[in-house]
Amino acid sequence: MFIESPPCYYRILFPGAIWRIPGEEKCVYLTFDDGPIPEVTPWVLDILDRYGVKATFFCVGDNVRKHPETFQMVLDRGHRVGNHTFNHIQGVGSWSRLYVENVEKASEYIHSNLFRPPHGHMRFPQLLRLRKKYKIIMWDVVTRDYSWRMTPEDVFNNVKKHARNGSIIVFHDSLKAEKNMKEAMPRAIEWLLSEGYQFKLL
Repeated sequence: MFIESPPCYYRILFPGAIWRIPGEEKCVYLTFDDGPIPEVTPWVLDILDRYGVKATFFCVGDNVRKHPETFQMVLDRGHRVGNHTFNHIQGVGSWSRLYVENVEKASEYIHSNLFRPPHGHMRFPQLLRLRKKYKIIMWDVVTRDYSWRMTPEDVFNNVKKHARNGSIIVFHDSLKAEKNMKEAMPRAIEWLLSEGYQFKLL
């Protein structure tokens, strides 16, 4: 459960970061990490169109550089984008200056005030510097669709078990997550809609 829905004591290590956005309406915020890539992202966009759902895509800058047409598809379909560093580097183990420079390099391609650190980790000095310019977006539910230990049913059940009003939910538009995500994500959307949730953009 620590990974799927981080406990309060972990969340307080990142002051100012946004983990959940509860409101009067019953809603969730669907997000995707690590794309865009032409092998997976267009399929995700088609599924979101089918259900009339808008999402936020936290993009790796180098993927945007390599696949600008796929990135433009995300924007053209009315979704929002965020910064996920240029090379998907982890803050832990990176010098703060180099980490911030990597984020800024990604910003040259992504142009967003939203930032999500890869793996949900970064050091406190990095947080202090980045939150001056970006809204730091974490998550309330990470599906773990990327894990080879998980089945699509496990991924779907993570959403059913942990989603609540205001949850920020993470799937991945990546090759690593493709098998689990393609089966679990549409089921999760259908279940959330059946439970009366609205989907909102960050």
